[in-house]
Amino acid sequence: MDAYDKGSDARQGPGRDDPDGLGEPAGAASGEAGAASGEAGAAPPGPSPRPRTGVAALSPRYQVGALVALAVAAVAVCAHLGLVFLHVAPSNTLTKQHGAAVDEWVFPEFEQNWKLFAPNPLQQNVSVQVRAEVGTADGGIRTTGWYDLSAEDGRAIDGNLLPSHTQQNELRRAWDFFVATHDSEDRPVGLRGSLSETYLRRIALLRLERNDAAGPGGVVERVQYRSRTTNVAPPPWSGEKVSGRPAVRELPWWSVAAETGGARAGKSGAAERAREADQAGEAEKADDAEKAGGVA
Repeated sequence: MDAYDKGSDARQGPGRDDPDGLGEPAGAASGEAGAASGEAGAAPPGPSPRPRTGVAALSPRYQVGALVALAVAAVAVCAHLGLVFLHVAPSNTLTKQHGAAVDEWVFPEFEQNWKLFAPNPLQQNVSVQVRAEVGTADGGIRTTGWYDLSAEDGRAIDGNLLPSHTQQNELRRAWDFFVATHDSEDRPVGLRGSLSETYLRRIALLRLERNDAAGPGGVVERVQYRSRTTNVAPPPWSGEKVSGRPAVRELPWWSVAAETGGARAGKSGAAERAREADQAGEAEKADDAEKAGGVA
């Protein structure tokens, strides 16, 4: 009886399991439910790919060009660093064979020295001063006071966020150049010594003109340098003892006729001729006085 009832229930369309009487198979309903659940569990689509930037955004031809340019720049930087290293390195086989090529590349823009990192760095304050011998408009000669050029550069640098290269290094490097190319008696050693003197004379003329040292109608005829070197005091915890007395080095007078020339030379020559004319007039007056005394 139970088996018959189950079989009759399976043959019937609507029944207790299908109250609406639609007569849909149970398998179809379950299939639709599985499809709906599958759609609900699907992952959302991923974000769109980002556009390429930099070298990757270029076409293959331009990518090759960019890589070649980077390679050339890298080689140039490595070659520059290698030449600068050979310049500051101790003497070796490469510098002996190719020293001229190294110096040609390094000087003057990339010159290096070891003063900052040396075992004994510079521990002195060097003040460079200059004065001038001026030919006045009336034919006289006067000597100016000392102009402290180092102090002028210091005042220009103090508080200046972007000081110029000339204010920081021109005078200092020129003086170091002179000291390195002259002996203890201030005599030049080779052509570089004479070149350093010319450089200092030109700097002196520029600075004296800036300070209007010659005055109205005056002409700078000679200049003289001196340096005042003072040792930097060691820190309190150091047991080092240094002298506090400044060392003064005074150079001989240098003529600047070769640097001035032109109108300056003309003014100087006029002053010299006026001086000679005055001397001739005084001699003539003395002769006239002598003759008058003889006649009397």
